[in-house]
Amino acid sequence: MIKDNNAGYKEIPHTADWELLVWGTDMPDLMKQAAEGMYALSGTRLADRDSENREFKVPLLDRESALVDFLSELLFFSEQEGIGFDYFEITQDEESYTIKARCAPIEEKIKEIKAVTYHDLSIRETDSGLEVNIVFDV
Repeated sequence: MIKDNNAGYKEIPHTADWELLVWGTDMPDLMKQAAEGMYALSGTRLADRDSENREFKVPLLDRESALVDFLSELLFFSEQEGIGFDYFEITQDEESYTIKARCAPIEEKIKEIKAVTYHDLSIRETDSGLEVNIVFDV
């Protein structure tokens, strides 16, 4: 699914795992698009009921680590609590990203993603913002 020219994601064929090309205008936008793409790849559908708000932090070590930590945290919530997220407000300070997000129970998931990998992970600057290829272990 491609949202527009400035932000979105697209599946890239990969031999054994799943790969996404993700782009956004800035780091919070890139993180949001990566989350949406990850949920789309796994076929995650949330219930239309029982939504609530959550807040969590991701350490700001470097951009690649922050992205992997963010997506891994979403996988943790999915596995441990059976919830997924469909709205994100992401802010940054000197030490971390603060994520305020809306979650709901996962109603359906077609395929499990085991992990977010660092395989060839490098966030690149573009004329319109940032882009990255993310490989997921399935």
